[in-house]
Amino acid sequence: MTKTLLLASTALLFTAGAAFAGDKPQVAEAPVPTGPTNQAPLADASQRGVLVFTPDFFAAQRPNTALDMVNRVPGFSIDNGSGARGFEGAVGNVLINNNRPASKNDSGSNVLGRTLANQVERIELIRGGAAGIDMQGYSVVVNVILKTTDSRQSILTWNAMLFEGGHDIYGGSYQFTQNKGDRSWGVTLSDGMGSSDSNGVGRSIRRNAAGDVIRDERYENDGWGGGQSIRGNYTGPLFGGKLEGTARYGLNDYQNWTELSSPTSLRRSDYAEDGDSGELGLTWTRTLNPRWTLETRLIHEFSSFDSVSGSNETLNGTAAPEQQFKSNGDSSESILRALVRHERSPALTIEAGAEIAYNMLDVNQAFTVGGVDVPLPSASVKVEETRGEAFTKATWRINPKLTLEGGVRLEASTISQSGDADQEKSFFFAKPRLLATWTPMANNQLRFRFERELGQLDFGDFAASAELSDGTVFGGNVDLEPEQRWISELSYERRFWGEGVVSIGYRHDRIIDVIDRLPLPGGLSATGNIGDGTLDQLSLNVVVPLDKVGISGARFTFKNDWNKTSVTDPTTGEDRRISGVRASQANVGFQQDITSWKTQWGINWLPRLGQATYDPDQTFAWRGADYLEAFVEYKPSPTLSLRAQLNLWDDFTQQRTVYATRNPRTVAFVEERSIDPRTFVSLRVRKTF
Repeated sequence: MTKTLLLASTALLFTAGAAFAGDKPQVAEAPVPTGPTNQAPLADASQRGVLVFTPDFFAAQRPNTALDMVNRVPGFSIDNGSGARGFEGAVGNVLINNNRPASKNDSGSNVLGRTLANQVERIELIRGGAAGIDMQGYSVVVNVILKTTDSRQSILTWNAMLFEGGHDIYGGSYQFTQNKGDRSWGVTLSDGMGSSDSNGVGRSIRRNAAGDVIRDERYENDGWGGGQSIRGNYTGPLFGGKLEGTARYGLNDYQNWTELSSPTSLRRSDYAEDGDSGELGLTWTRTLNPRWTLETRLIHEFSSFDSVSGSNETLNGTAAPEQQFKSNGDSSESILRALVRHERSPALTIEAGAEIAYNMLDVNQAFTVGGVDVPLPSASVKVEETRGEAFTKATWRINPKLTLEGGVRLEASTISQSGDADQEKSFFFAKPRLLATWTPMANNQLRFRFERELGQLDFGDFAASAELSDGTVFGGNVDLEPEQRWISELSYERRFWGEGVVSIGYRHDRIIDVIDRLPLPGGLSATGNIGDGTLDQLSLNVVVPLDKVGISGARFTFKNDWNKTSVTDPTTGEDRRISGVRASQANVGFQQDITSWKTQWGINWLPRLGQATYDPDQTFAWRGADYLEAFVEYKPSPTLSLRAQLNLWDDFTQQRTVYATRNPRTVAFVEERSIDPRTFVSLRVRKTF
């Protein structure tokens, strides 16, 4: 399989598809739902910031699942949440029947993917807040309302990723769901797969401070993984309320390798990890009376891992001592959350509640060079956190055009460490939030958000780690504290031509205790708090239906966030960007529904992308250009879907500048890698029955 053949085949298919145009998809702007429903119809939905999409809106796309439908809601992108500690703000912007999934890791995408399209009664796009809806800090959420019907269905999926010259991987899943009245249950068996789109072959050139070439090597890397899991779900009445439960257990593995070679040298690094994970999520809701609702949640997650990485180098026939880094550990999180929601009036909703949580990471690590142990700060450590949070919030629809949501969360936590480090810290934070939504006229909306947000700590940063492919070892940081952000955000949205959307937003973050890389004694570095910083972000999202210009069933899309960050480098004292934040990553797209062919196709182009990481001893940056993603999906029947996707990326470079001294900085060498990532094709066959 070659890139030329792939591109030629894809171009031929897309050219043929573009030559035919089916019927224009039916578009309904904020309709009031009709037919059987377990919710009161939404009156004057467009003026309240709620747009309602009935199944007729998606008929031209022939959706198989609820996920297919939500992915076509104009101006909405699924966010599955950060998955970080706690519940608030970590569970995404997708609701099903007014509630989020029972577990954080059973994401909205997962639930929608196993829900058949014929089970969807309507989809509500909620912008700025609505009665009985917990926005969780999001300005826009989608609420999928399901029918109450008796049904039994299965979804069988087969997946493959076929790489040019790389390691092909395969996977699949089987999902069964039965609905009977107000009860439903299901099971999912999954064989997952994982890989990287930057695996490939290239060239690595290392130059000294004077610019002389000291190494010229061939570069190649590859990585793949997978996992097998089983998940069960249940929904039904219990003690006068409704119980939603999910449980999962799975095994996973991942491995990768990197090799640099020349006639006189060979450098190779390998990494392998395996582990298991599981979770239990329970949500119980009960209507206490027509105006009062109780909601409780219990979530428990656990995981374990065992990994080893190694590095070998031979130069001019002489082998350097082998480096090896081993790590194994266990982690868990338990959350108990309860709230009471009061519908004070049709215009005012008030809720209050509390959450308690326990988080733990117990990790043991060892680093050896030539079989000799090298001590590392916090190589073996157990980190535990107990946290409590009380919150209250209110949503006030002042009039059909203006909605206010305000609230405050009070959080107290204690983080303790034992093992190589033995200390304890306590924190208290007040986190206010204000969201205002103004809809001065139909199809126009202005949203403002002001919030104090507390970053979620990665407990892995408390322990040592290594990136032996670059010869880098990090120490753990026992003094890590949560990052705080004061966020001010203003956005404007305009809808037009049925599916057309243009939205623009500006956001400013004042960041306290930025988490980035900082120097440690002994020539080591770690993740830690490096001082205060700022983020300024300009966002633009455009969807333009192209029927009016003669391309039936087609739409043009553009989306980008322009980010400017600033922080003082703890090593040099100079102003720089914050590590890991991309300055820009525009996504330009074209998609078309060809109803007569029962086909959809599209192409997305990322003209430029990249980011940098600033360590005390080196600066690493990668950049790419002309990332192309093209797909075609054929749905010969409402129960069968065949999809193929091509990913092509020829321009990917990495630059690593390593310093001989920290301050003042003097360059030891600069290493540039030009990589041609492997072209790959993703295939999916999905059958529902």
